[in-house]
Amino acid sequence: MKNIAIIINSSPHGSAKGREALDLALALSALNHITVIFIDKGIFHLLPDQHPDLILMRDYIATFNMLELYDIEDVYVSESALKSHNLSDFTFNITTKIINHYDLNQLLDEQDVILTF
Repeated sequence: MKNIAIIINSSPHGSAKGREALDLALALSALNHITVIFIDKGIFHLLPDQHPDLILMRDYIATFNMLELYDIEDVYVSESALKSHNLSDFTFNITTKIINHYDLNQLLDEQDVILTF
């Protein structure tokens, strides 16, 4: 079993990166310990009530609820990203743990593989 961190730092709906990260996390969770980390513009995946159909994109954001069903419990959001986008007091569509820069670096040091999307 490997410790794999999946970092999502791209905004939703502008590319397939977020959906690919989610698909990979779910697929790898059967044999590995998965940690999902939202940083930079990736935190926008956590916002509810998005309407990607208006730009002719598929709504996959609700699928992030599957993380819990696949026993992916280590889901983090960057504290500095929340502050820089004024989202510190926002309610997200999935359960996350807020992580500061120091703890994030420690967490990443413990990983066998780090994948960035």
